[in-house]
Formats: sequence, structure tokens, C-alpha cells
Amino acid sequence: QVQLQESGGGLVQAEGSLRLSCAASGRTLSRYTMGWFRQAPGKEREFVASWSGGITYYADSVKGRFTISGDNAKNTVDLQMNSLKPEDTAVYYCAAAQGRLLRSDYSGAYNNWGQGTQVTVSS
Repeated sequence: QVQLQESGGGLVQAEGSLRLSCAASGRTLSRYTMGWFRQAPGKEREFVASWSGGITYYADSVKGRFTISGDNAKNTVDLQMNSLKPEDTAVYYCAAAQGRLLRSDYSGAYNNWGQGTQVTVSS
């Protein structure tokens, strides 16, 4: 089991940037696939990005604007978000799954979740 804690959310204007961080405790990140998901009010949780041993994968909606990165020494996974849009407003969740996933965009494959951090983008 790995415990996850997100930080870095907040309020930002459109076209601004935010950096989210996910700190993992209890296990070594290198043994996990790490994902970022988000959930906007009234919508289902959706995949944002994943990281597994340096291999990254992005949802089309954030490709070119968001960057996921992992630091095995610090046991953290960050999500740099640039050129933010109002439609990026959501609660962002960090998730972990043991091993390398065939479908890293499928939320059901992850069995460890953080509490979430709110990101609000104003127009």
C-alpha cells in the first residue's frame, strides 16, 4: 500500500500556470505507475496523465500543455500545467498502481488514491 498526498492546487487566471505535486510514502515510486486524474462538478473522473519509469502518456485535451515528471529519489510525481483553460477546472487526484499498466488511462486499474486538490481557472 502507498499513501499519496497532493499539493499545489489553487486559483489561477486563464493562460496561467500551476504545478501540482504528489508525494508518495510507504513504497518506492519506481515500482508503480503513477497517474493524474481530474473530476469536474457533475462529470465523471477523467484521465490526465501517467508516468511509469519515465514513460509518459497524456490525454489529448492536455497534450502540449501539461507535463508529468517523476523523481524516484524524492518519491514525488509532479504535474506542470501551462496555458490553463477554464475547462481545466476540477479536483485533481494522484493515483498509483503497482507495476506497469497496459491501460494507464483507466482509473479502475489504480488502487491507491490521494484526497485531491482543487484547481480553479478563471476566464
